[in-house]
Amino acid sequence: MKVLVSVKRVIDYNVKVRVKSDGTGVETANVKMSMNPFDEIALEEAVRLKEAGIATEIIAVSCGLQACQETLRTALAIGADRAILVESGEELQPLAVAKILKAICQKETPQLVILGKQAIDDDSNQTGQMLAALLGWSQATFASKIVMDKGKAVVTREVDGGLETISIKLPAIVTTDLRLNEPRYVTLPNIMKAKKKPLETLKPDALGVDVAPRLQTIRVVEPPKRKAGVKVPDAKALVDKLRNEAKVI
Repeated sequence: MKVLVSVKRVIDYNVKVRVKSDGTGVETANVKMSMNPFDEIALEEAVRLKEAGIATEIIAVSCGLQACQETLRTALAIGADRAILVESGEELQPLAVAKILKAICQKETPQLVILGKQAIDDDSNQTGQMLAALLGWSQATFASKIVMDKGKAVVTREVDGGLETISIKLPAIVTTDLRLNEPRYVTLPNIMKAKKKPLETLKPDALGVDVAPRLQTIRVVEPPKRKAGVKVPDAKALVDKLRNEAKVI
């Protein structure tokens, strides 16, 4: 079984994000970048499927600038067999990424595509669902457990009311939640081995995909600073403030 995993290069989750002075976006110059944490979980699950003898090949895919090669090399060091970079200088929005992944799926014919449920930079939570719709494949989102069983995937999902278990036919799209697994650390020997693994670079035009943005970001602003709290002498004063100032009751 061939497994395809998409990985995104984002600002590291330990970095405090700063908005540019002109409000056109967030500052990325001289900022530490890393693999999206949800995508790390997706890749870890693919590697575990290979270690269990279920998956035969893992392909890591990333879309974006040439610097995304670093993220793909990390994916190769974690356990992917080969990598594909779809290089583009455009702002890639979820629909464009889904179209790129659709074209790669048609080229590579994987039986399972695993993605992080969302990226920590835009928090869109759309690409996996859009990809499933474009391909017409089964989908299971927010997975906290995946069990492969005779051409099907039994997936336990995180839902508002608790957990939901569904069975889907392959080929399928699965998006991962935090509780699915704990990603492994990359070892130095594997980093050295990753340098010899194949990394293919493509352009969106070669895949026949138009990646022109459909949405325009007008302005990015920081959230307002939280006001300092106040002490009230008694419950009556608290109720008065909640009713007349906060207007929540």
